[in-house]
Amino acid sequence: MCGAPVGTNTPGPLAQVSLYLSRQATSPGRYVVEQALQGLFGWVPTPIGMAVRAFVYRLMLSADGWVGIERSVRLRFANLIRLGAGCYLDQGVYIHACPGGVEIGPRTMVMHGAVLHVYNFRDLPHAGIRIGSDSLIGEYTVIRGQGGVALGNRVYTSPLTQIIAVNHVFDDPRRPFVEQGITAEGITIEDDVWLGSGSIVTDGVRIGRGAVVAAGAVVTGDVPPGVVVGGVPARVLRTIGNAEPRAGRSGTDRAVYF
Repeated sequence: MCGAPVGTNTPGPLAQVSLYLSRQATSPGRYVVEQALQGLFGWVPTPIGMAVRAFVYRLMLSADGWVGIERSVRLRFANLIRLGAGCYLDQGVYIHACPGGVEIGPRTMVMHGAVLHVYNFRDLPHAGIRIGSDSLIGEYTVIRGQGGVALGNRVYTSPLTQIIAVNHVFDDPRRPFVEQGITAEGITIEDDVWLGSGSIVTDGVRIGRGAVVAAGAVVTGDVPPGVVVGGVPARVLRTIGNAEPRAGRSGTDRAVYF
């Protein structure tokens, strides 16, 4: 368990420290080890630093082979993180694996400023983030895995993409939404999917193999394989391989996939 949510009563100093530690590592001892390793070696620049981290960070996370970890990468619950051979974490990446874990497949790159956050403080049963091989998580992409997020192989997210597997309940107007709980159904993105810049994938969605999501689209329902979708909410613009545009599609749609 990663710590219970804070209630309306402010806890005492010791309780606050305990709550903080419970949201940073699986135990106080693990917290000390993980913070010490990142403090001592996390800042070292150049390929020398990457070589050092590729060796030393094995003391706190699982790596199936040699991996590339740039400086200023923040890892929390590092013992729940598994990296495939050839995986690359760019500078400024933040991974919080509590408690369902984060798995990143071989040769997948997670680019500058991306956030992979399981953030399961409610003991949700399917929480976690799984990313396949040869994928690319673009700059400042945010993936929230409370309901479980599964990305296939060769999935590309462009900068500022959001994949959010959680939603707040707000059905009762007499109560604050923070007291009404959440839903977390999970998100599945199959192989060979490309998500354009600024696109958002909401909870409960499955995106089929080979689909393309246009820039700025908000995906609120399942996407069939092999189609291009765009808009708010996203709708099918065309089938890939079919040059005939659907009704209402303008020539500018060709330029919004990035």
